[in-house]
Amino acid sequence: MILPKVRDPRLVTIRRGGTLTDSDHHLLAVWAASCAEHVLGLFESARPEDPRPRQAIEHARAWARGEVTMTQARAAGGHAMGAARDLRGAARHAAYAAGQAGAVAHVAAHELGAAAYAIKAARAAAPEGDGETAGRAECQWQRDQLPEEIRELVLDDQRRRNDICWSVFDC
Repeated sequence: MILPKVRDPRLVTIRRGGTLTDSDHHLLAVWAASCAEHVLGLFESARPEDPRPRQAIEHARAWARGEVTMTQARAAGGHAMGAARDLRGAARHAAYAAGQAGAVAHVAAHELGAAAYAIKAARAAAPEGDGETAGRAECQWQRDQLPEEIRELVLDDQRRRNDICWSVFDC
């Protein structure tokens, strides 16, 4: 569960009654795609023949550029989640990260899902005993990628939803 029961209006687009601009929504999608792509190799090393997570990441970016519809990006995200279904560990979390990135076009608040699953993937891929350190490093890498325009929004969102995102944002 990565979505709160009550939606934060800062993560709802203006046309739907929130305060999120389209340009910031696009930045969230691109950042989520970067988070997912950073760990994508963990999935692709397990399932090199399965393009669904990579396609979800590509669709998230294409949606931000106006090249695909929200529905197409969301569907690609769903297919990436399907790729995770029979996997465990790092590969599964990496596919879920890609799926969440694809879903940002539909619901901006999925941005933390992409980031949280990427951190879980990094933790799972680390040698035994190094998971927490790997997770903190991944979290910091993600924060370093944040565009200035959405930095405070995402950092505040991480503080608010850390408890429902497996406390992965303690970095």
